Amino acid sequence: MFAEPSLTHRKEDGHEMPLLVWRFPEPVLAASSAVLGGGTGPREWLINASVPMSYARPDPEAHLAGLAGRLSLTGPGIGLLTGVDVHDVVAAAEDGVQVYATVGLGAPIRAAEPGVTGFAHRPDTINIVIWIPRRLGDGALINAVATATEAKTQALYALGLDATGTATDAICVLCPLDGPPAAYGGPRSHWGTPMARAVFAAVRQGGEVNLATGRSWSDRAAESAAHRRT
Repeated sequence: MFAEPSLTHRKEDGHEMPLLVWRFPEPVLAASSAVLGGGTGPREWLINASVPMSYARPDPEAHLAGLAGRLSLTGPGIGLLTGVDVHDVVAAAEDGVQVYATVGLGAPIRAAEPGVTGFAHRPDTINIVIWIPRRLGDGALINAVATATEAKTQALYALGLDATGTATDAICVLCPLDGPPAAYGGPRSHWGTPMARAVFAAVRQGGEVNLATGRSWSDRAAESAAHRRT
């Protein structure tokens, strides 16, 4: 069974900021686009940390490594950042596949938008963490990343958005390190099919919450500060 995330907080810039922490019972195989621990290989932990919408640190990898150190996380791991309040994480599961998504939709984009240049940074991000309980072969692991991305985009269209994601989305596909490898991770493969449906469900539900409230972690921090003053 995949480790459930724990919710904790850290003191930063005078605020109590939330983050989700996964401490894997044993190392897992990962394929990730994360700023810390991206790429493929064994990973021992994962964090998804809320940051203010004004976040503009030039060293997010070092920032995440520092957060991991404060949590006594050692060995190779994965670090994600988001402007979303990670209290709003949405979980979905199907046939042993588990998906966790934090969904920020304040700045949706179309990947192939004509006439756009440069890097638009805004931490209102879609972060997706996926656990597949069967070892995936190298090609299947990469294929699973593509399948999950397709399902995410399908969810955005179901929400009525003409968008493929945001400029800073990140994805992590995790599976056991050992065992006979599954050869395929496409949307009609044994593991790709339930994974796609779980990703679709998590992103759609998280997107509905985000579109309904429009609140980032920064918004909730401001609301809490205003409440304390009254």
